[in-house]
Amino acid sequence: MNNIVAIVGRPNVGKSTLFNRLIQRREAIVDSVSGVTRDRNYGKSEWNGKEFSVIDTGGYVRGSDDVFEGEIRKQVELAIDEADVIIFVVDVEEGITPMDDAVARLLRKVTKPVLLAVNKVDNAMREKDAIEFYNLGLGEYYTFASISGSGTGDLLDALIDAFPVKPEPTQEEVVLPRFAVVGRPNAGKSSFINALIGKDRYIVTDIAGTTRDSIDTKFDRFGFEFNLVDTAGIRRKAKVKEDLEFYSVMRSVRAIEHADICILIIDATRGFEGQDQSIFWLAEKNRKGVVILVNKWDLVEKETMSTRDYEAKIREELMPFTDVPILFVSALTKQRLLKALETTVKVFENRQQRIATSKFNEFMLKVIEAYPPPATKGKYVKIKYCMQLPTPTPQFVFFANMPQYVKEPYKRYLENKIRENWDFSGVPIDIYIREK
Repeated sequence: MNNIVAIVGRPNVGKSTLFNRLIQRREAIVDSVSGVTRDRNYGKSEWNGKEFSVIDTGGYVRGSDDVFEGEIRKQVELAIDEADVIIFVVDVEEGITPMDDAVARLLRKVTKPVLLAVNKVDNAMREKDAIEFYNLGLGEYYTFASISGSGTGDLLDALIDAFPVKPEPTQEEVVLPRFAVVGRPNAGKSSFINALIGKDRYIVTDIAGTTRDSIDTKFDRFGFEFNLVDTAGIRRKAKVKEDLEFYSVMRSVRAIEHADICILIIDATRGFEGQDQSIFWLAEKNRKGVVILVNKWDLVEKETMSTRDYEAKIREELMPFTDVPILFVSALTKQRLLKALETTVKVFENRQQRIATSKFNEFMLKVIEAYPPPATKGKYVKIKYCMQLPTPTPQFVFFANMPQYVKEPYKRYLENKIRENWDFSGVPIDIYIREK
């Protein structure tokens, strides 16, 4: 599982610029959340062969000076709670401010690695000015300029060195699939997990030490055996009066990266909100299987077409990835919980599915012959061979004479044909066009 890096600091010091530079430094490693209603705050980056997730804690502070400091404190505490390494960004132009002091006081108490990053240092004079940041009591600092990128290499080298050494998973953890229960607070995750576990506590064993503040529960009932990754303890820290939207994304990052399938629980009484979309796209971008459970369905006033209309609205929000199971359940009455488990197991099997190359070619070449890629500039694209790649998630490659002329709409056509003939419900598919 990837390490998580949190970028903290007061507003307007360049946190978001650093965040954007980290996730967009090379096109191949950009993996930002799409479909969210506010600015992105999660992405993936890579340096020296090490992949890591980056979270920007900026953009959540508002209100008067008193509230201002309180909001900063919440975000920094949340970042400290979830991240493996913290980058504390300050501004050399303004020097040490009272808000920097407040953040530094919090960071001095933690045992996690904290990298003090002094931004806007783009000349020798400012390099000298940065010395004052020793007064924050956080030890060595790193100077950089987030706009030009100078100095970020040294910062990233230090970041990689600061990552904790994570234990190798045991054989049991490798074999058993992991199903993560994710969703915004108060959607019913705790109730769902408790309903699954039931009173037969003897079938539950806790596997400790897998991820911080997360417990894998080995589930073995009704013929199913898997590890249930519980994120229901989302509000366990009483002292954190958190920004729920930010916190649910942050906890979901950990759970999703640590899972094979994500069970996204939404509150039927609230609908499919922006935060639910955000968590869904986190799972999709990480190429995880997804099952959507509309919980508290017993509380909704129903008409003849209630489920159909409700499901149609959700699928409209999920465009273009609409091949996702959506079930209407109630953790309180245990309505359709067994069906939800069966569906989740089926999605896991779909994700593991391997199609024989001969069968794949036999079907797909006929499909391509019936509707070949559109000609571009008088150039006709010919696809003569295709296969599934031996990767952990479903990926397919099509060999063409001129792959550069195969556009996204035709890739979606190929994906739709694959889904029509083979069951990949709930699983993201990657389509590659390569030169033969």
